[in-house]
Amino acid sequence: MKLTFLGTGTSRGVPVLDCDCSTCISSEIKNKRYRSSVYLELEGLAILIDTPPELRLQLLENNIKKIDAILFTHAHADHIMGFDDIRSINYLQRSSIPCYGNRRTLEEVRKVFSYIFTPNQQKGGLPQATLHQKSSSFKIGDIEVIPLVIKHGKVDILGYRVNDLAYITDCSFISEETFELLEGIEYLILGTLRYQSHPTHFNLEQSLEVIERLNPSQAYLTHLSHKFEHNNLTTKLADHISLAYDGLTIEI
Repeated sequence: MKLTFLGTGTSRGVPVLDCDCSTCISSEIKNKRYRSSVYLELEGLAILIDTPPELRLQLLENNIKKIDAILFTHAHADHIMGFDDIRSINYLQRSSIPCYGNRRTLEEVRKVFSYIFTPNQQKGGLPQATLHQKSSSFKIGDIEVIPLVIKHGKVDILGYRVNDLAYITDCSFISEETFELLEGIEYLILGTLRYQSHPTHFNLEQSLEVIERLNPSQAYLTHLSHKFEHNNLTTKLADHISLAYDGLTIEI
């Protein structure tokens, strides 16, 4: 399995438009963060998780021309607003793309992009996609995908497990039932917003507690705000914990 981090930033991205902190003005490329998304390649299939606002740029910069399926974590703007950009992939593949998520997420996607899903709309130039509600294990080709119900504040959203990899972002609480589904993972990608506490996201301390409990071989922190300067924090993390950055590719 090959995984590419297309974006590792928060809803405002990094640099933040109205900020001149050391991270935002840094020349370090690893401090430049698009909104969060990852791209999985395994067994001949290509799976995209979320469609952030910079999706077109992310696909271009990583030379991605194939998407067999899209997994949505939730429907906040920073995770869905690049959805229209799949049109070019439709053109290349000459096929519709199946998209998966929970009921609430797909309802929001259908509402926000009503021009795509409203019957009798002119279809020229529109994304071609089908929406599939999932709450338990399902397959994309021969690949088993396990939805992981987590809390983003008071809202139930999804992380995903594929083989020994788990992708969890925008998380503030993991239930015991979901911890059971995470048993035995070797690679954990976990949203980590900042040092201070936050009502709808794990901070660094909380993420490190989850990592200690699950004990993966390698953990990557993503959905990073400008409060984290890449090189500074990297020196303080254990060897099996890394800050993800845009364009990072890992082989699993």
